[in-house]
Amino acid sequence: MDPEFVRPTRSLEGRVAVVSGAGAAGTGLGNGRACAILLAEAGARVICADISLPSATVTADRITTEFGPNQALAIQCDATSESSGAALVTKTLEAFGRIDILINVVGIAGAVGTAETVSMAEWAKGMEVNVGSMVVMSKVCVPIMARNEGQWRGSIVNLSSVAGLRGGTPSLLYPTSKGAIVNLTRAMAAHHAGQGIRVNCVCPGMVYTPMMSSPTSGPPMTAEAREIRKNRSLLKTEGNGWDVAAAVRFLAGDEARWMTGVILPVDAGATCATSTDVPGVGSGT
Repeated sequence: MDPEFVRPTRSLEGRVAVVSGAGAAGTGLGNGRACAILLAEAGARVICADISLPSATVTADRITTEFGPNQALAIQCDATSESSGAALVTKTLEAFGRIDILINVVGIAGAVGTAETVSMAEWAKGMEVNVGSMVVMSKVCVPIMARNEGQWRGSIVNLSSVAGLRGGTPSLLYPTSKGAIVNLTRAMAAHHAGQGIRVNCVCPGMVYTPMMSSPTSGPPMTAEAREIRKNRSLLKTEGNGWDVAAAVRFLAGDEARWMTGVILPVDAGATCATSTDVPGVGSGT
């Protein structure tokens, strides 16, 4: 075996990960919370950042209870504010001394309506939260990652949505902002490759998260609606935060060290067929 061919490891021991949007409604399992937990499970020390400190604390407490007292720290952060992001970086370096991984999860459903009816003030706010937050957090974290030694100095994973790949949702803002994240990822991958920083994107499909039943997100989703969502995919199953987080953890770590600019759907096959009613092999149809 060539001695230069170093086997990749699944371990994130010694790495520090910032998860922006690590909270969730109540004690539920959102994508950000699941990402923080799985990164900690792999050995990373995790900064659980969220605009709601109590929500981030729930995530951090869950990590420290399961994996040890020094594995997580909750920090309040408004990811759309450069000064708030810079303060988070300062606190992270004081606590853990480095940043290796950034997971950008922050996002909202945002403005409702079509191009004809949407409120432009709400449109601007939605783009600021869904896209601007990822730029802000990358802006403050990339220079710190670039200080790391070795060929691979950092990894960023942005969360988009299958809505950003296909559109077709009732409102204009959500698929537009999620599509922007897809090409933001590709552009960042090109910009930061020379610094040894990889940038990839995960596009979740119809996953069930606490937002679906949160009073602040509108009426809770009915059992009938959940069944319809399941049947939109080839596998006819419902995903959850763990499914998204497993993909994020893979892209964040060394097993994906030769991958950058990747847009990875995690959607039970929903985006790979024009219909979910695909004939079975040997059906003769």
